[in-house]
Amino acid sequence: MGKLKVTTPKLQDVKIIEPAVFGDKRGFFTETYSDRDFKEAGIDFDFIQDNQSLSAEAGVLRGLHFQRGKAAQTKLIRVVTGAVLDVIVDVRAGSPTYGEWEGYIISESNHRQLLVPRGFAHGFVTLTDNVNFLYKCDNYYNAEADGGITFMDKDLNINWPIDYDQAITSEKDAKQQTFKEFEQNNPFVYGEI
Repeated sequence: MGKLKVTTPKLQDVKIIEPAVFGDKRGFFTETYSDRDFKEAGIDFDFIQDNQSLSAEAGVLRGLHFQRGKAAQTKLIRVVTGAVLDVIVDVRAGSPTYGEWEGYIISESNHRQLLVPRGFAHGFVTLTDNVNFLYKCDNYYNAEADGGITFMDKDLNINWPIDYDQAITSEKDAKQQTFKEFEQNNPFVYGEI
C-alpha cells in the first residue's frame, strides 16, 4: 500500500521507519507492517514473536535489556498510545559506535518505528500516561539468556528526562549490572551476530 521512509541515525545498523499515514476527518489509516515493503526498503528479518507492554503512568522506566547468544533478538518497536523516549546502546565489541547511546521519541502521533538490531541494549521511559508499547522479535524470548545493564550507569551517562529516584521501575531493572561489569563477559562481537 504505502511506502516507507527509512532513515539511518548515527548508531550502526539502526533504522527509523516512518510508514505512510493517510488521514481525514474520521482519523487515520496506516499499514504498520508489510513484509514486502520492509524487504524493498532493505529490512529483511523473519519476525516470529510480538510483545506488548502497558505502562499506566508517565515516568515508567524499563531497561536496559538484551538477550544473549543464540537467543539474541532484533526488535521492531512502535508505540500505539502515548509517547516514550526510547534508548538504545550499541554493546557490540568492535563496532564503530560501541558504548554509544541514542534516544528517540516514539509516539502515537509520529507513527515512527525503530529497528533495534541484535547486540543493542534497549530501554525506554514513558513520557505520558497509558503507553501501549509493541514490538516484533526475530527470536523467541529465553529467560536463561536474559540480560541487562543498569539504566543509571555512570559510564553510559544516558540523559533520561527523569530523576532516577522518581522513575517507576522493576526491582530487577534497578539491580542490573553496570556497563563495566557487562564488558567483562560481553557476548556480542560486531559482525558476528
